[in-house]
Amino acid sequence: MKHKLTSSLNLFLLVVVFVSLAFVNNQLLSSARLDLTENQVYSLSQGSKQVLQDIDEPINLYFFFSDKASKNMTSLRNYANRVESLLSEYETLASGKIKLNIVDPEAFSEQEDQADQFGLTAANIGAAGEAIYMGLAATNALDEHKVIPFFDPQKESFLEYEISKLIYQLSEPDPVKITLITDLAIKGGQNPMTGQVDPPWTFLTHLEQLYNVEQLGSETIEVPENTDVLLIVHPKEFSEQLLFAIDQYALSGGKVLVFLDAHNESDQMAMMAGPMPEGNSSNMEPLLSAWGVKFDNEQVLLDAMAGLDIRTQNGGVTRHFGFVGLTTEQLDREDVVTANLEVINGASFGVLSQLEGAQSTWSPLIQSTSNTDLMDVTTYAMTQNPEELAKAYQSQNKAFVLASRISGQAKSAFDKAPEGTESTDIISSTDNLNVVLVGDTDMLADRFWVQQSNFFGQTISTPFANNGDFVTNVAENLSGSDALISIRSRGTFSRSFNKVDELTVVAEQKFRDQEQILQRQLEETEQQLLQLQNQQVEGGALVISPQQQLAIDEFMQQKITIRKSLRDVRHQLDKDIESLGNGLKLINIALAPLVLTLLLVLLRGIFRTKPRKIAEVSNEASVL
Repeated sequence: MKHKLTSSLNLFLLVVVFVSLAFVNNQLLSSARLDLTENQVYSLSQGSKQVLQDIDEPINLYFFFSDKASKNMTSLRNYANRVESLLSEYETLASGKIKLNIVDPEAFSEQEDQADQFGLTAANIGAAGEAIYMGLAATNALDEHKVIPFFDPQKESFLEYEISKLIYQLSEPDPVKITLITDLAIKGGQNPMTGQVDPPWTFLTHLEQLYNVEQLGSETIEVPENTDVLLIVHPKEFSEQLLFAIDQYALSGGKVLVFLDAHNESDQMAMMAGPMPEGNSSNMEPLLSAWGVKFDNEQVLLDAMAGLDIRTQNGGVTRHFGFVGLTTEQLDREDVVTANLEVINGASFGVLSQLEGAQSTWSPLIQSTSNTDLMDVTTYAMTQNPEELAKAYQSQNKAFVLASRISGQAKSAFDKAPEGTESTDIISSTDNLNVVLVGDTDMLADRFWVQQSNFFGQTISTPFANNGDFVTNVAENLSGSDALISIRSRGTFSRSFNKVDELTVVAEQKFRDQEQILQRQLEETEQQLLQLQNQQVEGGALVISPQQQLAIDEFMQQKITIRKSLRDVRHQLDKDIESLGNGLKLINIALAPLVLTLLLVLLRGIFRTKPRKIAEVSNEASVL
């Protein structure tokens, strides 16, 4: 009776302890996480956490995923679980400021209508063309909403950035203001060379559709208040007052995008003057030096590999080493600004480099190929024939940086405020510099990235390069908070089977070697057959000697043998992969649970041994 009472009491105590631990876990430890993945793909970066801390009003997230319609889509469902887990992490760390709602928009349901109203994309990848939703909609207290139409698994590395950007845009709904400082005629107007009225440059039109853009000339001496992004195009002969204003704006946490150029070929006034002996270069050296950067405005990049084909005056086509088209291999795939771009065209790039001892952080965005050379600006400006550039070209076998992100620490370029400025206090340094430098301004001109056509009186612009996307991406990235800018690409949650890939490569190499042997033997046989065709007698009959017939028979036997060896190689490949898979299954299904069980038995034995030893000591003491 006493034993039953003790067992019941122990069971009751276990239930109480379990409930207590569950309560403590839910109330006190719900935000505790242990992410053991290599790149912490299930955890939020510090930048995202800062975005969540800055939320002023509640935000509702609606994750639409067609759960029932995607039952047989394993990879898509795995990625959906990954997205949902990350969204749950946002909700947990937001301290009640984010409410996550999981919605399954079944066909012909109110939830599907809600997804359509938000503007989410339905991908027709289900069975029989059934629509699949996997997007995110978010609303704030002002009924403003932002969406991610569809989570593309190919863009998984930027999943956290896209979600954090959406939350930031809802928490900071004020329109972005871009201040543009340039003397180039990018707003269009009368062309002094043709006398006709040119339209605004397309990149500016795109920016004005997205942001509030104010354009100023180099005569200004201050940066307007409430400027979110300062865009500078081809700075030349800026006054000390303007340079000081830019310097202080950057050091105070402002975001700056600068397009420099070693030789600007899109300046209309410069084009009227003809080839300029001294070039048409940008100059902002005092600020660049303070930021830890050197811009070479005395030499122009020539790139033999990335050179663009242009049409000559006589109607031919030749490659221009100074006009370059940069592809994915020259763009940083880890930065959100350039990750999804394909081609960027430009002309007469100047190269950027980091100064020795610079305190700022240097992150190249665009680089040239390694088949490059640098030519003096004066020589380049006076050389009109692209073939002459090719003759003068001598490869340096070096890749040069053409655009870079500069961040971190920097000092002011001024010891005191210049005369004529109202400010007397100087910001001497910063730990939060945010600048993007580009070594070309011609890439902004329409002729290098967009083709325009007239459609019933309306001008239609068709881009053939991503120059405009680059400008928009940088402006969008810089217009966000510092925390948002700090979020770079993250790892992916799915890991490749490296060992399987190695086995596949080795086996396929053997397969290709055997194929080459067989191909060579086939070519030899074709030559033999060709010789036999020339040996004809009366009536057009073909005579084959016993020796030739024997050679053909031997080849056929050889051919059968080699084909058998090819099948054996392929079979061995499948066998090796299958063996590796069986080994992994054995470890996961049998060995790991067995080790865990043995560990528990060992711990149980240790804890049971101690009371027994104590009891034996007590008995000995009582006997004594």
